[in-house]
Amino acid sequence: MTRQAWTVAAVLALAVGQAGAQGVIKIGEINSYKAMPAFLEPYKKGMELAVEQINAAGGIAGKKLELVTRDDNGNPGDAVRAAEELYAREKIDVLTGSFLSHVGLALTDYAQQKKRFFLASETLTDKVVWAQGNRYTYRLRGSTYMQVAMLVPEAAKLRKKRWAIVYPNYEYGQSAVATFKKLLKQAQPDVEFVAEQAPALGKIDAGSVVQALADARPDAIFNVLFSADLGKFVREGNTRGLFKGREVVGLLTGEPEYLEPLRKEAPLGWIVTGYPWYAINTPAHQAFLKAYQARYKEHPRLGTIVGYGAIKSLEAGLRKTGGSADTEKLIAAFKGLEVEIPFGRITYRPEDNQSTMGAYVGRTAYDERLQHGVMVDFHYADGKDYQPSNEAVRRMRPVTP
Repeated sequence: MTRQAWTVAAVLALAVGQAGAQGVIKIGEINSYKAMPAFLEPYKKGMELAVEQINAAGGIAGKKLELVTRDDNGNPGDAVRAAEELYAREKIDVLTGSFLSHVGLALTDYAQQKKRFFLASETLTDKVVWAQGNRYTYRLRGSTYMQVAMLVPEAAKLRKKRWAIVYPNYEYGQSAVATFKKLLKQAQPDVEFVAEQAPALGKIDAGSVVQALADARPDAIFNVLFSADLGKFVREGNTRGLFKGREVVGLLTGEPEYLEPLRKEAPLGWIVTGYPWYAINTPAHQAFLKAYQARYKEHPRLGTIVGYGAIKSLEAGLRKTGGSADTEKLIAAFKGLEVEIPFGRITYRPEDNQSTMGAYVGRTAYDERLQHGVMVDFHYADGKDYQPSNEAVRRMRPVTP
């Protein structure tokens, strides 16, 4: 081939590559897949389903979505390095993800330092939108404060005076407990907190924890444990009779990821937040459920809803910008953005960049037909009803450039 022919070929190849790049919006996603597979494997499937549906319908402004994921190993430093690699090597257009609260905070800070839009999908810590919030970071899932606030009215109705608390000793657990104490004390001034156990995440000595709680003789227990820690706690508590004759309020316990693996050991009668996928009969959820089961031959988990909702949120924002992933345009698009997810319509409120995604609140039971724990007597708690006032948010949230 002549030098001229090589030059022409190179120019054509570059043009084709640029045309291809112009026809794709790359979504970079970072999460703790190896550390938290029970939640994040279904979460990833939810993202993939949303991407497939959007692309099948023609994409956004003629552009197809492409999802590029990275594992953060449950480590804030690895998460930041993964973000840098996604932008430098993969040339992503927009960033989303995070499960563990300390990792989410690292990516929140990264977004501010680099002036890049970031949609925190799952991470629950209040700091993401309040104390360490910034104009570049939005969050999909309801915060720790919001979900605890959904449970406190139910806890107050119990009229139990002596409470024990168990939680994983990191940002999420600490935040949940602080909020529970504050809000329950407001609702029931005579309440006492008589015991507190805070094992390291993933390292619970369930026997010692259960015995310490039992020794305090509480009237009720507030449980913030999840994943494998929850399973060990429930099994040991059942064995030692900790829950007999005591009310238990459990944050996240009703999520299928954590409740179903317990099978016949599932706790009975706990007041929980969760996701009763088998009994939500709204048109939006039924359509989602049918599509997910047809695609994956299994039922969704709460992670699925969050992953699906994250991509649908980015879709809605990108449609408002005409397909542009420009940071400033996305920031403007997400202020007051309304999005349809399987739980219904949510809004990203301008005051703190937090969505109004809610949660289901009910009691746990065992279903013989399904052969695992379920939620009964549940209702949907709309997130907009459990957020602090705009004035309170202004006091908590720093002014960022």
